[in-house]
Amino acid sequence: MYNKLEMKITKAEIGPYPRPMPEGMFDPMPKVTVEYEDGSTEELFSFYPDEISFTEAEFIGLTKEEAMKLRHNKDVAHLRN
Repeated sequence: MYNKLEMKITKAEIGPYPRPMPEGMFDPMPKVTVEYEDGSTEELFSFYPDEISFTEAEFIGLTKEEAMKLRHNKDVAHLRN
């Protein structure tokens, strides 16, 4: 059995994205949902697409911890600009 924290992500889905403004003002933010080696799925986080962006490919092969670090690094880079 795999340790959940060490399992690699094998698939990622991002979305749905909100509609353009002003119609999408109250739409939910897109979510990153991943699938692990054992077939289990998990919603990792949502994000503001006008601040940071992701592609599904960025998550493939990462662990949950690495994926969360990717988000953190993009947040920090955005805040520093």
